[in-house]
Amino acid sequence: MIYLTKYNILLLIMIVILQYYNITMGATKTEHFTEKQNQLAIVLKAIAHPARIAIIEHLLKVKACICVDIVNEIPLAQPTISQHLRELKNAGVIKGNIEGTAICYCLDEKCLSLLSTYFSKMTDQIKKHNASCC
Repeated sequence: MIYLTKYNILLLIMIVILQYYNITMGATKTEHFTEKQNQLAIVLKAIAHPARIAIIEHLLKVKACICVDIVNEIPLAQPTISQHLRELKNAGVIKGNIEGTAICYCLDEKCLSLLSTYFSKMTDQIKKHNASCC
């Protein structure tokens, strides 16, 4: 026999709501886009946070892999920094081992090249069509 407490009922309601949103909201339908478009979206989403931009700028500033605690440079708690580093690593923006406290980090040149190429092509296209634009 199952006893329905108020907590069990709340849990069931939450499950139903989450299932509803999963069904009605739909997926991002990444299969409709090219691999490059999906890859760029993942990278841009990962860097679209001020703390992650600060981390990237710090890595650019030191011009080398750093093996020190980045918390000394970014005014956030260690767990928060670790989460941001994990997101950047999962997206391929940085390389290195991000487990533990004494870690080496560096930017992934392939990712930076991908972004540079993308924005250069975009800038070139804007310059070509600028005369006909409003």
